[in-house]
Amino acid sequence: MEKTTRLFVSCEEAKYICDKNQYGEATLIELIKLNIRLMYCKMTRAYSKRNGKLTKAMDKSNIQSIPSTDKEVMKQKLQEQLTK
Repeated sequence: MEKTTRLFVSCEEAKYICDKNQYGEATLIELIKLNIRLMYCKMTRAYSKRNGKLTKAMDKSNIQSIPSTDKEVMKQKLQEQLTK
């Protein structure tokens, strides 16, 4: 993504900034640009709202993943079964 100093960003750039903001990676300048875009763009507001709902749902879900060591063991067992 190219760095620019203009305050008005495209819809695509606003979505990118919105995604970064969800992970706490957006800079102050990016947040200002995003907020300016949110004031006048209905599509960006809708995207931001959906993105916020998704983040809240993921946080509430308490998802746990399989450790990578267990995944490797499962993969090896699957390969053994397929070669038999």
